[in-house]
Amino acid sequence: MKYLVVIPDGMADRSIDSLGKKTPMQAANKPCMDTLCRQSLCGTVLNVPEGMVPESDTANLAILSYNPKVYSKGRSPLEAMSMGLTMADDDTAIRCNLVTLSDDEPCYEDKTMIDHSADEISTAEADQLVAALNEGMAGKDWHLYTGVSYRHCLLWKNASQSYPFMRPHDILGRQIREYLPKEENGGEAFLQFQKKGYEILKDHPVNQARKAKGLRPANSPWLWSPGGKPALPSFTEKWGLRGAIISAVDLIKGIGICAGMQVIEVEGATGNYHTNYDGKAQAAISAYQDGADFVYIHVEAPDECGHRGEVENKVYSIEKIDQRILRPVYEYLLTSGEPFKILVLPDHPTPIALRTHTSDYVPFFLFDSASVKAGTTVFCEESARRCSTVIHDGSTLLDLMIKGV
Repeated sequence: MKYLVVIPDGMADRSIDSLGKKTPMQAANKPCMDTLCRQSLCGTVLNVPEGMVPESDTANLAILSYNPKVYSKGRSPLEAMSMGLTMADDDTAIRCNLVTLSDDEPCYEDKTMIDHSADEISTAEADQLVAALNEGMAGKDWHLYTGVSYRHCLLWKNASQSYPFMRPHDILGRQIREYLPKEENGGEAFLQFQKKGYEILKDHPVNQARKAKGLRPANSPWLWSPGGKPALPSFTEKWGLRGAIISAVDLIKGIGICAGMQVIEVEGATGNYHTNYDGKAQAAISAYQDGADFVYIHVEAPDECGHRGEVENKVYSIEKIDQRILRPVYEYLLTSGEPFKILVLPDHPTPIALRTHTSDYVPFFLFDSASVKAGTTVFCEESARRCSTVIHDGSTLLDLMIKGV
């Protein structure tokens, strides 16, 4: 038996006026998803336990059968693992976004969060800015490491592993004052890091060049999602399967590394809607040919489009996932001579109207080549809600997929 899980990150949404009151899932032309869901077990699932922040680390840990209440230590430690960083027991990993703040106000606290991704700055540009921050602040207790695009990792000795930072994508368009780290609850060092970082970055040549091109500058670091050294049980020992993960996102790759799964790099996989869809499909097929039993394909594009409020691009990314990832891998599995199962679902919703994650139930379908079910006509939020199957704990999904219970 072969297993395929496809995660269009943040795909679930709400009705949008410009789409004729449809959601992006409803508006997208996705014949493979729709055909498979008609023959599948369909329903809704909650991947983010009540009371937990609806982040991709929480949701993807659950989908991979690791209860987030037990294993979640924040996304940053997982990203650190993906980047090949070695965390000591007294290290705290903290995500550091390079963001765009408004630049008209003389006081840092009065600035507005314009873009959590600085127009999805290139990794090459970001690397220069990260070097400038390391050189300009030279902290003996911390070091900043370059990740991908706007996403970077700060390792800080003996820092709080639970400081309540604000996620930058949750405050787009808002003044940052009330969302900054606070001196009174131990956040003074974090606040000074961000303020000093702004002074270093605001006139950096990289940002001057970006502004000259009409691009948003990455003029401030923004800290969030701290956590300590992570550990997960082996996926192979847990399920008796050789597992592989394909993603452009350090967080997802970090989960794979911690779980002892094969993490496959795909050239041109970017984390946005311009990602290498064909390359991800071929990587999955090659993984099966090399002996993998279980392949997990994560595609960040719909989530990024949700954060950026890009309706057409979100629809586009769903269509490309369907036509250039799901369809070719499904067609390969049909010819493989083995029975197979396919699970497709977003990890969490990222509604265009909110431009951030929510904790709502998401639609899923589970296709079994050996046992055709009577599913639903179209794979979307509304049709899934009409199905009788409701799973309240996403960490049991693989039990349903692999064990059938």
